[in-house]
Amino acid sequence: MTTETTDASTQPRTDALLSVSGLTKHFPIRRGLLQRQVGAVQAVDGLTFDVARGETLSLVGESGCGKTTTGRMLTRLIEPTDGQILFEGRDITHLSTAEMRPLRRDVQMIFQDPYGSLNPRHTVGTIVGAPFRIQKVKTEHGTKRAVQELLELVGLNPEHYNRYPHEFSGGQRQRIGIARSLALRPKLIVADEPVSALDVSIQAQVINLLEDLQNEFGLTYVVIAHDLSVVRHMSDRVAVMYLGKMVELADRDSLYSRPMHPYTTALMSAVPLPDTNRRTKRERIRLQGDVPSPINPPPACRFHTRCWKAQEICKTVEPPLVQLAPGHQVACHFPENASPAEQATATAAADRG
Repeated sequence: MTTETTDASTQPRTDALLSVSGLTKHFPIRRGLLQRQVGAVQAVDGLTFDVARGETLSLVGESGCGKTTTGRMLTRLIEPTDGQILFEGRDITHLSTAEMRPLRRDVQMIFQDPYGSLNPRHTVGTIVGAPFRIQKVKTEHGTKRAVQELLELVGLNPEHYNRYPHEFSGGQRQRIGIARSLALRPKLIVADEPVSALDVSIQAQVINLLEDLQNEFGLTYVVIAHDLSVVRHMSDRVAVMYLGKMVELADRDSLYSRPMHPYTTALMSAVPLPDTNRRTKRERIRLQGDVPSPINPPPACRFHTRCWKAQEICKTVEPPLVQLAPGHQVACHFPENASPAEQATATAAADRG
């Protein structure tokens, strides 16, 4: 019974638009006159997950955990060191720039900084219309009409076609970036902190816009975020990363109601609650120490240097990411909120590993 539960976590889903296996990115450190490699920044180390059509998967974790690097590998803006990326069953892991160009119609990215991601020398019409020109896509009523329809779709005035980015607020600039990513009706959008640079009053508008567009066009999202309140609002499933590793993956309700990894539990305890009575009853978990360097991460479980549940096995045996409950995968020897059967599954998986 235990073996079947564990194996189920590694089986690729048949409805997956995107499947990732063992995805790794190490940035080499070179020194000296001959630029010899003396080490590597282990930004992402062996991620395995999939994303179903029409769903929203969020990647969360502290700064430096590898979220953005993962997003840039999924869109092939940077080359993976190892692993495999399948998009609609096709291996795109090491496609050249020329081979990726046709796929750019299906895979787009929304960048974090709405101020730095738009060319200040170009008008909004030129920015949003760029995908049509690059992909040589002809529209029924011309590019200008298509761009104006996109601007209207994201809540901007079509008459702003000839304006420049500096004439818009941060929220409006992010809408321009969203319009650009939607130009060719992609199937997958990777959104890197899409609202973190915006005022709180504007964040809800942009989140609601993304959800409306997903429902209208059947989009699939991979959302990179650190705000757990935003993640809870817009996600179907949530993957928690720590120091380049995935430590927990579950559907939203399961993760927020019963987090199993100690790191996830600590993150959840930091989310502010509006009910003052509940806040006084909840224990705030304060992690000790800083995040270790990705150049020389701790052996075995990378979280053991800050974990209050760590034992000797955590320093010597890396916990595999196994399914402890339906749809709920955890990489921990001593998971939180686990039943005796779930704890036994985690122990058995470690013994096999």
